[in-house]
Amino acid sequence: MAENAEPSEETLNIPLQENNKQTIEEEKRRDLSYVLLPNPKDLPQTPPAAVETNFSRYFVADFMKPGHDQYVYRHANGLCVIGLARAHVALTEAGGVTVVDFNVGKSDRSELKVTGKRKRNALQFESNSALCKVSANGNCYIVRCCVKGSLLEVNDRLIKQPDLLNSSADREGYVAIIMPKQGEWLKIKDSLLSYEEYVKLRGLS
Repeated sequence: MAENAEPSEETLNIPLQENNKQTIEEEKRRDLSYVLLPNPKDLPQTPPAAVETNFSRYFVADFMKPGHDQYVYRHANGLCVIGLARAHVALTEAGGVTVVDFNVGKSDRSELKVTGKRKRNALQFESNSALCKVSANGNCYIVRCCVKGSLLEVNDRLIKQPDLLNSSADREGYVAIIMPKQGEWLKIKDSLLSYEEYVKLRGLS
């Protein structure tokens, strides 16, 4: 090539192409940083609890008796966790719940042993079947299934640690786990309150 020959258009465009590549890479890095490191101002002040992210929360108010409020937390796999809702009358008693007894009716629910993937030995219960009795301030309250289905597990920790109902009724203080049939769940779902409806009904925050 002659000494005074001008560079080709292709040669002139090389720096421009490199700049464009750098700009694209920088934009990708910024986008990735936004996903991995969101602006703190956009984050909630309190991280959501596991029950809020992993379960659909439903409630039954005044179930069979005034003040007998219970929750039904349904997992995506269909399992329903049953327990006392925040406004259950037992939790408002002076001193809270002091005794939990799974010996109800003709059987002790805490002796239930379910085995295998097919949940052998699981007993079928109606929505109004008793799960346990809780005592608070000298009064006794029946906790019920709320949904029709197979009783897979009861939280026998409550026998020795009834205070779990007072401190974390919607977590470690759950009462039982039930697997309703899909058809039964669809029947009862419409009769349950959503979390927002329940909070509004009871004036909770």
